[in-house]
Amino acid sequence: MNKVAVIIGAGDATGGAIARRFALGGYTACVIRRTGNKLVPLVDTINAQGGKAVPFAVDARDEDQMVALFEKIEAEIGAIEVAVFNVGGNVRFSILETTARVYRKVWEMAAFAGFLTGREAARYMIPRGCGTILFTGATASLRGRDGFSAFAGAKHALRALAQSMARELGPKGIHVAHMVIDGPIDTDWIAQNVPDAAQRKAVDGLLSPDAIAEAYWNIHCQPRSAWTHELDIRPWNESW
Repeated sequence: MNKVAVIIGAGDATGGAIARRFALGGYTACVIRRTGNKLVPLVDTINAQGGKAVPFAVDARDEDQMVALFEKIEAEIGAIEVAVFNVGGNVRFSILETTARVYRKVWEMAAFAGFLTGREAARYMIPRGCGTILFTGATASLRGRDGFSAFAGAKHALRALAQSMARELGPKGIHVAHMVIDGPIDTDWIAQNVPDAAQRKAVDGLLSPDAIAEAYWNIHCQPRSAWTHELDIRPWNESW
């Protein structure tokens, strides 16, 4: 039976790298984002490298879509051993400019969708007594900067969800971990918007998506006698 890794938020950087790493490890990578045609390059790359990837266009904020997604994967592809929640939602507005719509949308993307992912993954993992659920956090998971009330609120909520799930599911054999990505990631957006991005990259001062993905893989492979719940990831020269 196929081993399956579900990556919710399989974008062009971190999410895609995570999908590639698990495919390299022998998993069928079920890659999910709202716009299905944006998954074509990732799926083609994984398949060209000898792995297997299956794309799904799903809005992770929609309960019915998420329930159907996990049902379909379990019925038609294989047992879900790994579920990764990697949806972002980073926006910056002053508190006076943060509308209720913005706050709610960011919470739905970065917190509520994480709840749906974790709940549906647990629904199938608990009877089997094993599995890994990984949540992507950020600097905002730990401290809220000015202008990031919506993002920090959502990421704090996601971290609390991960803590609660770890305590409930760990004794059932399911490894739940929260990954704090604390630093700039080597993406096109960073290259275009951070003036010294090229200089940082030259000295390994940007987080490599592939290196982040390797950390996720290592967390998944840990023996249960020494599980990590929270991992703080930053470049070697990033300030605290």
